[in-house]
Order: sequence, then C-alpha cells, then structure tokens
Amino acid sequence: MASPQSPSKMSAPIDLARVRRLFADPERVAPADFLRREIAQRMRERLELVKVVPQRVLDAGCGAGADLALLQQSYPAAQVLALDASPAMLARVPAPKKSLLGRLLPAKAGLDRVCADFGQLPFGPASLDLIWSNLALHWHPQPDRVFAEWRRVLRVEGLLMFSNFGPDTCKEVATAFAALDGHPHVLPFVDMHDFGDQLVEVGFSTPVMDMERITVTYDTPQALLADVRALGGNPLATQRRGLIGRAAWRKMENALDAQRRPDGKLGLTFEVIYGHAFRPASRKTAAGENIVQFHPKKP
Repeated sequence: MASPQSPSKMSAPIDLARVRRLFADPERVAPADFLRREIAQRMRERLELVKVVPQRVLDAGCGAGADLALLQQSYPAAQVLALDASPAMLARVPAPKKSLLGRLLPAKAGLDRVCADFGQLPFGPASLDLIWSNLALHWHPQPDRVFAEWRRVLRVEGLLMFSNFGPDTCKEVATAFAALDGHPHVLPFVDMHDFGDQLVEVGFSTPVMDMERITVTYDTPQALLADVRALGGNPLATQRRGLIGRAAWRKMENALDAQRRPDGKLGLTFEVIYGHAFRPASRKTAAGENIVQFHPKKP
C-alpha cells in the first residue's frame, strides 16, 4: 500500500503550481466544458447501476461546480462537498437553493465548498461515503498517492467513481508537435490497466475499469488548439522553454492539417477512462494483526 514515504510508481513531471495557474481563470477553461458535461452524464449512467445511499459525497476537483446539481439530484439527502484547489473556480460554484424539501431533509444535507488539494484532503479517516471525480485525476503528478488518500477518507463500503484521460488523448496534437521539436507538449496519460492495478495495490476492492474513445471534429487547427488550451493546456515541468517562432508554429499547424479526415475535418481524440471501486473492510487490526473470520458449524 502506498504511503507518503514510499516512492510513487505513476509519477509524471507535472508542475502542480502551473496546473493551479492554468485553472485559476474560469473563463479560460469554460469553452471546453461541453466535453466535461458529456462525460459527467456518462459517469452518471454508470453510477445509477451501483446502489448506494451516501450521507457525505465529495466532488474532488469540482471546478466551477457543474456536476454538483447532478449529484444533489441523485442524493438529495446527502451533504455534498465541492472541493477544488482554485478559489476562483469555487467562487463560481452555484449557491445552494433553499426549498421546502430542503427543510425536511437531514440537517447536514446541502452543499459546502472546500478549497484544498484533492491529493491532501482536509477530512478525517472514514468520513465520506462517495467520491466523485470528473476529468481531474490526470492533472496530479502522483495519481497513485491520490488513490491512497481517497481510500483513507472513504468509509468501509464507500464508493470511488472517477474519469480521466488515457494515453491516446490528443494524439493528433502530439504528432503535430513532434514535427516541431522533441519536447513534450501533451501529458503522459496513464493506461487504464495501470490504474486498475494501482487501485488494488492501495486497498480498493473489485475495481471496474472501462474505456471509450470520443472524437471531436474541427474546421481549423486554430479551433482545435483553442479547445486543447481550454481543457488545461500543458502543465509539464519538462515543457519547452521560450516562445515558439511564427514559422515553427506554422509548421506545427501544417502538420495538423496533414491529418485531415476524408470528410475534410480535423479530428481530436479523447481516450476516456472510467473507473469505480469500493473500500473493503480492513483485514488487519490497528495493531497490524490479521483478522480471521471463524464461523463454527451448527450442531
């Protein structure tokens, strides 16, 4: 099981401070919200197949809070926690509406905002019933550490449900930039099977992973690249330093143009990974002793 001292097996050279700067302006990322909303609906369809009645729900990396209404509709009696590291994003989270139904629900039902890193949660052990995270995990440099933290705060039989991008995401952009230089311009997204293995390693049970590819089409390289920037851009600490000249940028755009489909459109691939898993009952005591269940036979 991963610990703060053990080496991370899935680290990427992501600059967390740069990630926070890239997401500090809600207007900058809003144009790509169409994709986040589509994936949130597909996550909801998967969530509806899992029968849970949570009391405390966390949206980890909630952004401007577009998924919160979905969670409140699904679990009106739950306390929903909207967590993001960007104060500007949290400021966009809609204020909860007061209603007659709200007065009849448990006292803690409703919505609370929390400004924090989802890899270092300000919650006690076994304090949450459901963690929901939509297209946020791939922005963290050590996702395996995040899984360990999420397991820590989930109660026994608590559910984790998340989505994130996989290795084929923005492969067209990676190919185009390869014609420009050898620097990385696209995140090294983690493979679905590696995530499944890591969930088991940090102590989750019965992880279910699946993947699909979504292709968005564009008329121009400029429109395609604008959405790539709106989705977050390049937060790698190893990215190219200095400005790209006009001639070099045009070379990259030409490399994108060369990838046009038979219908004349430019395609941008998103490999979307969906995962869910439960926190099982511990098999050891706090002192590290193994728990063995003994069921005597009935006479």
